[in-house]
This record gives sequence, structure tokens and C-alpha cells, in this order.
Amino acid sequence: MIEFKNVAKYYDGQSVLRNISFRIEKGELVFITGHSGAGKTTLLKLIYAAEAPDEGEITIGNFHFPAMKERQIPELRRTIGVVFQDFKLKNDLTVYENVALPLHVRGMAEREVKPLVQEALRRVHLRHKIDVFPKTLSGGEQQRIVIARATVANPVVVLADEPTGNLDEEIARDIMTLFKEIHLQGTTVIIATHFQEMFRRTGRRVIRLDTGSIIGEEVG
Repeated sequence: MIEFKNVAKYYDGQSVLRNISFRIEKGELVFITGHSGAGKTTLLKLIYAAEAPDEGEITIGNFHFPAMKERQIPELRRTIGVVFQDFKLKNDLTVYENVALPLHVRGMAEREVKPLVQEALRRVHLRHKIDVFPKTLSGGEQQRIVIARATVANPVVVLADEPTGNLDEEIARDIMTLFKEIHLQGTTVIIATHFQEMFRRTGRRVIRLDTGSIIGEEVG
């Protein structure tokens, strides 16, 4: 499903990731952990093609780097939902409009968009916030809106970059419950986090990064 083979990434001549190799099967829930600067965000960016590898090979389903053409990148991204740490919500758009964005990009008609947005918001328990603006919501509510936006098009893969980094412990547990529910629907979920409570006692794979290298793998 997702495979890295001897992948390296450099910024300004400095190694950010080196000799990264792993495989994640379809439908797995996997955690990537490590301190700030370990390379977690860069690794996720390589999966959704925000960055390209400088060395090695990456396979995401039927897409292969470095052979993949630039025109194929939008097609790849349509199979992936991304939950950003800093939300990246548009404050001048309502909750409905934010969640609908991935569907509008696909050119879907409004009659198709509306029920999908309503269902995505129902899954994150925010259907009643459909017409409000993000700036009126709490941090936990905004993160749930981001999850709704990431899953509204039923992606094959969901990536989450420090999804509980700005949230208190109780809300963080609620967010983790949402990811477990998404995973139970058959979605491959990859969560990058330095917060060990997210994966402790989950029974899921944990890949550890340190200064751009994989230093071990364990079961949470």
C-alpha cells in the first residue's frame, strides 16, 4: 500500500531524512513518533507529494516516485486526506464551505456535496455548527472540522500531523477516538505525534524517528 525504500530528503544541503525504509499495509493504523525536528512532517509531506524524495523510491498505491509525473499529483492527492496541526481552515468561509472544499475541487455538483458534508460533520459530532465560522469554535472543534474535511471524500489514506499538539488531554482522547473510528471503516491512518499517550496501549505499530532516521519499531 505505502512503501519507502532507502528514501532520503535534503533541505539546503542538510539531511532531513536518510535511508528511510518501511511498508504500511492497506487498512493499517500506524504511528510515527519522534521529537520535534525528527523528520515526521517531512515524511508525511512525501506521502502526499508536497515534497519529492531526493533519493530512494516511494510507492503509494498505484503511484510510484520518482517515476510519477507532475500531472499525476492531483490524482494521488484525491486519495489522501490530511489533518494539519495548524488546522489551515479558511476563516472567511463557514464550516460547511470549509468541509466542502475538497469536493468542489473535484467539480462535484452541490446536490452531491451537501449530503456528504452533512455526514462528515455528523461523524465528528458537529452537524449543528454547519453555518458558523471557524474563528467562533474552540481548538478541539476546529480540529474536528479539519478531520471532517480530510474524510469527506472517503479517502483511502488519512494522514495526521500532530493532531493533538495544541489540545488538552481530554480533547486529545476524543480526537484519537475519531481516528480509531475512521480506521475501523477500512481507511489507512498514519498519525505523526510526539505525544506518547496517543499510542500507548493501542496495540498498533509505532515507528520511531530520530534526526531523520528510523531508530526502531514497536507495538504501542
